[in-house]
Amino acid sequence: MAKNGNDAEIDEGLYSRQLYVLGHDAMKRMQNSNVLISGMRGLGVEIAKNVILGGVKSVTVHDQGVAEWRDLSSQFYLREEDLGKNRAEVSQIRLAELNNYVPVTAYTGALTEDYLTKFQVVVLTTSTLDEQQHLGELCHSKGIKLIIADTRGLFGQLFCDFGEEMIVYDTNGEQPLSAMISMITKDNPGVVTCLDEARHGFESGDYVTFTEIQGMTELNGCQPVEIKVLGNIKIHLPTAFFLSIQKSFSSSMADPEVLMTDFAKFDRPAHLHVGFQAIHAFQKKHSHLPTPWSQADGDEFVALAKELNSSLTGSAKVEELDEALLKKLAYVSAGDLAPINAFIGGLAAQEVMKACTGKFMPITQWLYFDSLECLSEEGDFMLTEEECAPRNCRYDGQIAVFGKNMQETLAKQRYFLVGAGAIGCELMKNFAMIGLAAGEGEVIVTDMDTIEKSNLNRQFLFRPSDVTKMKSDTAAMAVKQMNPSMKITPHQNRVGPDTERVYDDDFFESLDGVTNALDNVDARMYMDRRCVYYRKPLLESGTLGTKGNVQVVIPFLTESYSSSQDPPEKSIPICTLKNFPNAIEHTLQWARDEFEGLFKQPPENSMQYLTLVTDCPHSWADCVAWARNHWQCQYNNNIRQLLHNFPPDQVHTVLTADSGAPFWSGPKRCPHPLEFSTSNELHMDYVVAAANLFAQTYGVQGSTDRAGVIKILQDVKVPVFTPRSGVKIHVSDQELQNSHASVGKMEKMLKLRFSSQFKLCAIDFEKDDDTNFHMDFIVASSNLRAENYDIPPTDRHKSKLIAGKIIPAIATTTAAVVGLVCLELFKIIQGHKKLESYKNGFMNLALPFFGFSEPIAAPKHKVGSCWRTAACLQVVLLPRAAHAACFHSRK
Repeated sequence: MAKNGNDAEIDEGLYSRQLYVLGHDAMKRMQNSNVLISGMRGLGVEIAKNVILGGVKSVTVHDQGVAEWRDLSSQFYLREEDLGKNRAEVSQIRLAELNNYVPVTAYTGALTEDYLTKFQVVVLTTSTLDEQQHLGELCHSKGIKLIIADTRGLFGQLFCDFGEEMIVYDTNGEQPLSAMISMITKDNPGVVTCLDEARHGFESGDYVTFTEIQGMTELNGCQPVEIKVLGNIKIHLPTAFFLSIQKSFSSSMADPEVLMTDFAKFDRPAHLHVGFQAIHAFQKKHSHLPTPWSQADGDEFVALAKELNSSLTGSAKVEELDEALLKKLAYVSAGDLAPINAFIGGLAAQEVMKACTGKFMPITQWLYFDSLECLSEEGDFMLTEEECAPRNCRYDGQIAVFGKNMQETLAKQRYFLVGAGAIGCELMKNFAMIGLAAGEGEVIVTDMDTIEKSNLNRQFLFRPSDVTKMKSDTAAMAVKQMNPSMKITPHQNRVGPDTERVYDDDFFESLDGVTNALDNVDARMYMDRRCVYYRKPLLESGTLGTKGNVQVVIPFLTESYSSSQDPPEKSIPICTLKNFPNAIEHTLQWARDEFEGLFKQPPENSMQYLTLVTDCPHSWADCVAWARNHWQCQYNNNIRQLLHNFPPDQVHTVLTADSGAPFWSGPKRCPHPLEFSTSNELHMDYVVAAANLFAQTYGVQGSTDRAGVIKILQDVKVPVFTPRSGVKIHVSDQELQNSHASVGKMEKMLKLRFSSQFKLCAIDFEKDDDTNFHMDFIVASSNLRAENYDIPPTDRHKSKLIAGKIIPAIATTTAAVVGLVCLELFKIIQGHKKLESYKNGFMNLALPFFGFSEPIAAPKHKVGSCWRTAACLQVVLLPRAAHAACFHSRK
């Protein structure tokens, strides 16, 4: 097993999805970082979980307190039998199971200066204001990066101090802009003209450098130069460097710079900056937080906040405090909600990674968040102290915010969770913590996938010993450990028309709602249609690297998921793939098409194509010969044929001018044929992979003995290129030979085709299994094609990303997104009716950016004299057999 450190090899099998977000360099920097996380209540354990999954050098969890009942509402690694035990020591055992590469230790002593100097990053979650100020100055002076995170009921706070010399190597993680050049003038200054295939996206003031320039080769690899955009230009932007100078905690407290999370609450951060200081002051004065929903404590809290505000100066002082906002902060400050901890914890863990790696922009420097919309829609609504008082149960932290009646309602819910992957695991953890279906209700979770090694980096309910087990079964057992009262039933069904006998009318009628945790649009749209049909609320979410989104769909109130769609992905023209590739993406797509065309489609269509039968191998040597011949056709003979049809010096006639232009110019790279050599590793990679895949197709025993393959190749006769005139035929010489096979040979092969000895198996491409030759073939096939066209090759890691259409993923984004989903769930369960109560959300933790908006209202159409929503009309037009009446008659 690899060890963390400068020379550590990164386990790409484990970290593959995260590597596509952070990159290898950032991962190596993170593997050199020791992180201390102080406070092991719900927020602290959430941060620790995400950081450990990320793969830092080590994590130390610190806490001097013991587990209490109120901790269990969000601390998913504490059990009822752990009450009275040190939170750090109990949590360490379970956190250590998350990642074998990250040592996790517990510390219960004081945070002294000598102790803190062991760490590159320190995170504080349950510290007092005095501790924050003292440790903040200490960390700032010692160059230790500091993150302070706090949650109070429906409110959250985050602060970052990465010092005065923090270097950000990549501000946003996006691929550098590039465009293809058609011409460069030798004027001073020179003018670069780009091809008109697409907008280049460059702006005046950008810095660019050049690669693969022919003629003016002195431009290749030049220092970045500033450009002025006149029209079109290609180019690669250099990696960005940014120097971030941040103030210490005390200095920033007095002169805060705040990142907005919700632009509809533009003025709230200033009030909450004062409010959180008032919480510390109240707790210091009384040795406890304001009593949940106590009018007296709320009044005293507001008076304390006003007194504190009057002593402030500069930007920290608020001209007129929002008393109603501060009272609500006081009412719920003793609460501890898993969804708020998941959101703030995901953000805080991402800031830890930024501090360790210099990857992405840090928060500068404060962030405040609230979800007061989760409370009753009645503005003057007040819960009572009695209803929100502690009951010595695991939900005390949540009852403090919503009361016991809400808790009883949660326990009765019946929800359908579709998917048990990264989002699904986080949802189930939150469901367990909030007590969803912890009584008469039930959570039904379905997922037909099994656990793979690459899942372990972000699907935190799974362990290495769970690999190959069913996701839904394993996840259900894991969350039952977190909350034994939760009723959860795992299924292994794919949602779709073929399972409607399982998920039928009775099933959907019994549900209170549906939550999607899917990884493809088709399944999402199918579930959206089912929810519209049965009038069930749907919670939809997704992630892409550091980006995440949440959409809430409420019957008759909001538009459905399918009401708007993203534009289709840009496809690569067939002519570009077949004859004129100019980028590695083109050769990788060509290689994927090769895989499908050679090892999947022919076996599936074997009854229709006789050429398949005539090519049937009888031995391993036949498979090697086939692979060698196919190599010759694709990388030598077909290229020669293309150059015969379109010679390198051919001139393309331009209709609007007397003279012509070179055919092989612009995006058309002139190819050259390759000559096979057994001493070329890439050539042998192709033959070994292709031969083994061909052998698997026909049930022939394969081999990885390269010496044996070389010996077989000595006797293989390859087809010789002969120019073909007339219309270009897109078949290989070998295929032409097969088409002229004798009738006797055809009859012999047909008999074999229908004999009991004949084996035929279509191969489905699987990107994550490194023993099945799939990616070996793709990488070799693509890079050989790239060599034909003088396109820079790429490594296996990037090839897997592009060819496998992998969605980059990281645990931090998933945790934060699911936190927002469960906040919307609170609103649905309480029956919120106002559109403005719900929030669709989008975030990009790399920038960082957060955007929230009201859902789009459901479109309405007039039918006769009755206004009905589009969802209503959809079901009226497609009535169920047992319920054909209009929805309005069933309200």
